[in-house]
Amino acid sequence: MEQFISKILEKITNTKPGIICAAGFFAVALLLCIFGFWKTLFIITFTVVGFFVGAFAFSDFSKFKKFLDRILPPGRFR
Repeated sequence: MEQFISKILEKITNTKPGIICAAGFFAVALLLCIFGFWKTLFIITFTVVGFFVGAFAFSDFSKFKKFLDRILPPGRFR
């Protein structure tokens, strides 16, 4: 999986920024045509929130474990 992601990131870094932006805006345009404005905004919002939560959670596993301990205190099931 890491090799796959590294290959994708390598292709993206070697691609011109104009092509990347064009592809991104094309994807947004398709979403708007298929789902409409509010549903597209909902999808984009949750995608961005998911990205930041994932970046926070997997940047340091000890932070994530402390966060889980606050929500689900260790005890009977862990």
